[in-house]
Amino acid sequence: MAPPQQTEPSVPTSPVAHSRGSRGSRAIPAPRTDDPFALRFRTLHGYRRAYVQTGPIDGTKPVLLLVHGIGQDSSTWSEVLPDLARDHVVIAPDLLGHGASAKPRADYAVGAYACGLRDLLTVLGADRVTVVGHSLGGGVAMQFAYQFPERCERLVLVSSGGAGREVHPLLRLASLPGAELVMPFATAAPLRRLTRLLSGVVAKVGGEFTQDLEFMLASYDKLARTTSRRAFLRTLRSVVDVHGQVVTGLDRCYLAAGVPTLLVWGARDGVTPFAHAARAQDAMPGSTLEVFEQAGHFPHHSDPARFVQVLREFLGSTEPALYDRELWRRQLLAGPSPVAEQARQDADGGLASSGS
Repeated sequence: MAPPQQTEPSVPTSPVAHSRGSRGSRAIPAPRTDDPFALRFRTLHGYRRAYVQTGPIDGTKPVLLLVHGIGQDSSTWSEVLPDLARDHVVIAPDLLGHGASAKPRADYAVGAYACGLRDLLTVLGADRVTVVGHSLGGGVAMQFAYQFPERCERLVLVSSGGAGREVHPLLRLASLPGAELVMPFATAAPLRRLTRLLSGVVAKVGGEFTQDLEFMLASYDKLARTTSRRAFLRTLRSVVDVHGQVVTGLDRCYLAAGVPTLLVWGARDGVTPFAHAARAQDAMPGSTLEVFEQAGHFPHHSDPARFVQVLREFLGSTEPALYDRELWRRQLLAGPSPVAEQARQDADGGLASSGS
């Protein structure tokens, strides 16, 4: 089998240059070969993968892997990247079907995403990482830790998917058959302009979802392209149906007992409700929960300085996990604790295992 090919970043673009709520596709500035936050590109399995890598992987700094959510890309981390890059090598990919990565007709399940991350890390030379996942990226992070425990030093879940059925109604509607016929009209330029005009009224009225309105509108703008809409729907339908989330990561979370785990949640989250945070904490022995009281679904946007502080304190106060095959075997034989099992049952409600 031929090794993965490298594609040089002929026109790099820096997500740090894009402020919160930037509209549409990312602008492409003049090449910046000296920019540590510029997008780079690799070709894996025939598909272009875009990613940010803030420094060389030479053993002098630990590696952080930041995984964005559905409809987002690596620029979602732009406000925290510079601070985190001071003492870590940060790798922030655009998942397949997102951002500047390819958008093929392909497998967009969380297991496939986890495998794609493993392969990217392998060609970059990163053997072990702390995985930070937001929203869908949290579900991918849990799956990565399950499939490749020997490569996961710590786990950080930010307003993560996979901890319960409930999810925002608009996502449930978008998962319905026929949504691909409606979305070209719903994402047409005139309607997007109208939506932005109406968003001002919605923001004045208030409510839990208005906390993230600008960020969600930015994601909405990115669906103007046909390839982006198709990839979005394939990804969405792999994890959500009309009843809500169909994938859970809680059935195997007891296996993370030896992995330092941090949960970060916005108390006003209107996408993955805050109730999921307590459920995830019960299912993950030894995990720590940090609540951002004024945040919605994007704690790292609402208070980036505090997010960096919380993450840095967690990284500095925990030792990286070391995979122990015999311990893993004993955990599998013992199964989850009663508390963890109850959390799984509370979240279940017809949910399927993320490995199915």
